Amino acid sequence: MIALLSLHLLAALLAPLLARWWGRRAFLVLALVPAAGFVWTLLQLRTVLAGGDVRETVPWIPALDLDVALRLDALALTFAALVTGIGALVLVYCARYFGPDDEGTGRFAGTLTAFAGSMLGLVLADDVLLLYVFWELTTVFSFLLIGGSGRRLAARRAASQALILTTAGGLAMLVGLILIGQASGSFLLSELVADPGSGTAMTAGAALVLVGALTKSALVPFHFWLPAAMEAPTPVSAYLHAAAMVKAGVYLVARLAPGLADVPGWRPLVLGLGVATMLVGGYRALRQRDLKLLLAFGTVSQLGFLVTLVGGGSRELAAAGLAMTLAHALFKSTLFLAVGVIDHATGTRDLRRLSGLGRRLPVLAAIGIAAAASMAGLPPLLGFVGKEAAFAALWDAGLPDRTAAAVVLAGLVAGSVLTAAYTARFVWGAFARKAGVEDTPVEHPPGPLFLAAPAVLALTGLVLGPASPLLEPLVAGYADTLPLLAPEPEHLGLWHGWQPALALSAVSIAGGAALFALRGQVTRLQGRVAVGASADEGYWNVVQGIDRLAVLVTGTTQRGSLPAYLGTILVAVLALPGTLLLTRAPWPEEWRAWDTPVQAVVGVVVVTAGALALRIRQRLSAVLVVGVTGYGLAVVFALQGAPDLALTQFLVETLTLVVFVLVLRKLPKDITERHRPRERAVRGVIAVAVGAFMAAAGAVALSARTAAPVSEGWPGPAYTFGGGKNVVNVTLVDIRAWDTLGEISLLVVAATGVASLVFLRGRTGGVDRVDRAQLAQRRGRSRRAPRDRWLAATATLDPARRSVVLEVVTRILFHTIVVFSLYLLFSGHNEPGGGFAGGLVAGLALVLRYLAGGRYELGEAAPVAPGLLLGCGLLFAGGTGVAGLLLGAGVLQTAVLEATLPVLGDVKLVTSLFFDLGVYLIVVGLVLDVLRSLGAELDRQEDQEDPIELSPGEVVLR
Repeated sequence: MIALLSLHLLAALLAPLLARWWGRRAFLVLALVPAAGFVWTLLQLRTVLAGGDVRETVPWIPALDLDVALRLDALALTFAALVTGIGALVLVYCARYFGPDDEGTGRFAGTLTAFAGSMLGLVLADDVLLLYVFWELTTVFSFLLIGGSGRRLAARRAASQALILTTAGGLAMLVGLILIGQASGSFLLSELVADPGSGTAMTAGAALVLVGALTKSALVPFHFWLPAAMEAPTPVSAYLHAAAMVKAGVYLVARLAPGLADVPGWRPLVLGLGVATMLVGGYRALRQRDLKLLLAFGTVSQLGFLVTLVGGGSRELAAAGLAMTLAHALFKSTLFLAVGVIDHATGTRDLRRLSGLGRRLPVLAAIGIAAAASMAGLPPLLGFVGKEAAFAALWDAGLPDRTAAAVVLAGLVAGSVLTAAYTARFVWGAFARKAGVEDTPVEHPPGPLFLAAPAVLALTGLVLGPASPLLEPLVAGYADTLPLLAPEPEHLGLWHGWQPALALSAVSIAGGAALFALRGQVTRLQGRVAVGASADEGYWNVVQGIDRLAVLVTGTTQRGSLPAYLGTILVAVLALPGTLLLTRAPWPEEWRAWDTPVQAVVGVVVVTAGALALRIRQRLSAVLVVGVTGYGLAVVFALQGAPDLALTQFLVETLTLVVFVLVLRKLPKDITERHRPRERAVRGVIAVAVGAFMAAAGAVALSARTAAPVSEGWPGPAYTFGGGKNVVNVTLVDIRAWDTLGEISLLVVAATGVASLVFLRGRTGGVDRVDRAQLAQRRGRSRRAPRDRWLAATATLDPARRSVVLEVVTRILFHTIVVFSLYLLFSGHNEPGGGFAGGLVAGLALVLRYLAGGRYELGEAAPVAPGLLLGCGLLFAGGTGVAGLLLGAGVLQTAVLEATLPVLGDVKLVTSLFFDLGVYLIVVGLVLDVLRSLGAELDRQEDQEDPIELSPGEVVLR
């Protein structure tokens, strides 16, 4: 199972490259990945049907007792088959849905494949926290799929709406899962359901989990995000919003129902909101004129039906719910794909403009009508089998409360009437010939490959109807985990004799036909009783209200004064922790001023620099003086035997000074003093008090230790298990690799934020480089740079801004600095250095090139987008965790590879080196992003505002 998830991840990463090579045919290759998962799932049928399950457990975070625990039982197998089987067919469908020249095909293919892997991991996860990780991954990938390229406002709004709602529900679910896990004593779903526990925590946890499930499956009152998500391409609607993502909530309810159905509040929430959703969705579907929106509201209705069945907590309803889940995934994904074909062939989805497609596209019409018949519950389709099983279960008192069973049954029958009505409306709108409407021309007839996926799905739903008894062992494997309330279990099948359930099915079909026949009167009635407010409008009103409140609060509390903000924070520090420090802290019994007199000298220099920073009125001088305090701290690190920290501090301080200098170009030369002497005195008192507090806090912290430092036991394991002698570096890339992964992720976010604040049109802008050919043509020389230019792009600078000494030094030192950065990278596991220090050194080499030659010289030094370096670095670092798993270690745990090579001899390679390489690339990308945004982009904007005139033929740019 882990291999399948890793295969999806690898395919998602390679998808953009495959799409660049093969275009839309790459979808056919990617379809092999979920197809392999589907085949593997079917191969486990024998084990599952025999009452067993398939498990895989790999240690993840042993300190937290958190494992990658995967489990395949009857319920997981059913959903895994849907996720992988329909996912493979949708990818095949994409090979014809997208045009040969469509932009963003590779990104879409990778995201869709990654979503398929996330959804597969969700249904296989046995640990509730692992389930939550995959749950949120599906949310993120669905946001990307709905939003598309981000160019369309409607798609962006729909994506953000889906993201906000499902993420909020997911956070509520996380709290609920933690409460349930604590109450039951286990965080494994298999153990939690078997012995759920009881109490207030369990009740609150179950309610919060239901909130997450209801938002994900678009139940009332969160149903409105699903129709809005129809802005996504049709393959997304067919897969995410019919077969996969919206089924996540159904799956979670089904998974927890055997243990939590009797928890107070579970059934009223599940049954009440499920029936309400079925009625609301069906009613809204009758009003739609867009075929895709009609199916979207129909999906909302059917999701309410499914949650009602799987959450009812009885054996009868669970069996019907699982059968109906299979049927719904088959017929709804077929119908969405059919609508995509119609849209592609005719250019419209408006049922008022479509006419005569049944004759022009008979194969597509047959596919759509077969799927629609299953949705309406007509025999011999699987939809009829599932719906009749549901009616029979409720008629036979499939709920502990007979009155509740009768009410729910009445609601489901009414909802089924609406389902039959909007099904007839769909078939009529898509394929029928309408009076007064000309036959719709078919501009792009669909080919066999385009029709293959919907044809296979429709045929499967048709075959599984008569063959439904073959599904009985699989359905029973899950249903038998719930109590049987009827006298005897009802088996799946087309014919159970003349019974009330059959009559209710006939009533629902006849009622739907009557509503369709009276569609004109129904439309007028809906117009008369239309409610002015809607859930969607309510959502946007709430969002706008929060925005206005945020503006009000921000305007009230943030007045634009940085000293006021810092003063408030520091006073709070002195008032709360400072008071506790003075009254309760154990003060050290012995004080030592310094370990060596050099520390005292450094301290005097740092304090003097801090005092000078208060008096200096030039910004650049103030920044340089403040930098002295950072360098002083680096010297203290070196004196205390921490060369790694000292090296990193020196490099960070140097880069910080460069960033300050780049920013100061946009600020006045002198610092304007606007504060009165009294205000300056107050600020001085606060500053001195906070400094004294921090010194006292440090002394108390150092003297308060009673146990031996945990780091004392690290050197041995660092070499034995981490394969390195540098304990600091091994700690960063192995012992505390999760912390480092989070920190470098924040670096990526910070770089993105800085660039987004500066660039006006795009995140990074283009790479400014010298046009060598045109430069050589004007100067009458070869394509090489002129002899009087030490760097490739210094000809682009104003002669008054050039420094020959700096150019010569840069040309001599640049490559040496880069090589030194690589040395720090590769030697960091055993000597001072590592990816972070090496990346900073390489970044300073780029800074040197920029300062010597300007933005075009930076383009010559690093002709690569910073985002690519950031993304590759994060990929390398994160991929190390997967590599550790494949080599038998834990996630992000170092695996040591040793071999004897013919020329190199004995070679020892640790996988954490690749983690360090990811850190190196991220730091270089961060520095390059800062130089591109705060340096090159600001230079470009200044050149546009005040262009520099140079000698003829002196500079040629592109």
